Amino acid sequence: MKILHTSDWHIGRTLYGRKRYHEFSAFFKWLTNQIADQQIEALIVAGDIFDTGTPSNRAQQLYYHFLHSLASTGCRHIVIVGGNHDSPSLLDAPKELLKTFQVHVVGSAPEKIEDEVLLLKDSNGDTELIVCAVPYLRDRDVRSAAAGEDHQAKNNNLIEGIAGHYQAVCEHAISIQADCSHAPPPIVATGHLFAAGGTKVEGDGVRDLYVGSLVHVDGTIFPEAIDYLALGHLHSSQRVGGNTRFRYSGAPLAMGFHEAEKDKVVLVIDLAASEPHITEIAVPRWQKLKSITGNAQSIPEQLDQLATLGESVWVEILYDGDEVIASLQQIVAEGIADSAIEVLRIVNNRLKERVLERQSPQETLEEMSEEDVFCRCLQAQEIPEKQSELLLDLFRQTVQELNDEDSQAQ
Repeated sequence: MKILHTSDWHIGRTLYGRKRYHEFSAFFKWLTNQIADQQIEALIVAGDIFDTGTPSNRAQQLYYHFLHSLASTGCRHIVIVGGNHDSPSLLDAPKELLKTFQVHVVGSAPEKIEDEVLLLKDSNGDTELIVCAVPYLRDRDVRSAAAGEDHQAKNNNLIEGIAGHYQAVCEHAISIQADCSHAPPPIVATGHLFAAGGTKVEGDGVRDLYVGSLVHVDGTIFPEAIDYLALGHLHSSQRVGGNTRFRYSGAPLAMGFHEAEKDKVVLVIDLAASEPHITEIAVPRWQKLKSITGNAQSIPEQLDQLATLGESVWVEILYDGDEVIASLQQIVAEGIADSAIEVLRIVNNRLKERVLERQSPQETLEEMSEEDVFCRCLQAQEIPEKQSELLLDLFRQTVQELNDEDSQAQ
């Protein structure tokens, strides 16, 4: 059986105010063609379908139009699980209708563990694949709060809860596998989390998951019975702890300028052999991104080289020259005149340093995370280090709970 694994579409995401619907539309057309050409039988999407819990009508239209387009590809099964950016109720709302078209949606952890185990059947009605469709597991899904527990105890309980959840789901899958009268079907599991050893890059939009010091979940929590683990959340394609069967597909589009030169892929998994055969298929770039670093002389030269390509390019300018110049905006404007270049962001590092030396920080909120702002507040109030650590831990828990709220369920 051939499976295509993708994740982290983040439909509706913008880049410094620029809408990217043309990229999402082009990606879905390309993906539909790949599914047909590669004769994919099952598509697995491991979370973060949308960029926010309240996606626009345009974003939802792209999503449903893509699902409709798969009817002509020969793909028999589609499995979609929710990520931390998704609204579980929005994903789950049409699930019963979509199920009639072999589109299986698990937006959040169901009450019964067996509802997470999907049996994908062939034309004869025999189970050809068992999918443990585990979505992003929220704190409340896997951990019972106890009075008086400190943050370390919460972390330990959360790790145990996640591990126990995968163990229970896989045990149910194994029992089904054992009852099959024909050859045991392989077991594929999904997940949306941050596995230990995984990497991310600055500006890629990956939110740290879980509270306190627990950001990484150890790869050893996943049962060995899993023939292939399709993960989402990290935006770079990578293995988990060197395990070739446990993989992140990564996001298909560059989420920021720091990812501009990174190769993006979807993964095709062939389960015909005893060991899964995994092939990376490169995703084309439909919008060129470029980060330019230099001084007052080199920046115009680099812009001129880009302009000669005649392509639409979105550019980030990072000035690091020794000279403090206030006319950087004018220099850039002259450099992109009559070209297809759009400059989305200009950072004058030298001017910023001078401002900081005057102890009058002028960073924009766009450049700072919620945690950066909170840490600045702690410093401004001269909070002692020990107390700051406790307050920062409580702040992280609060942000996590706010991110986990499903606004569509209200």
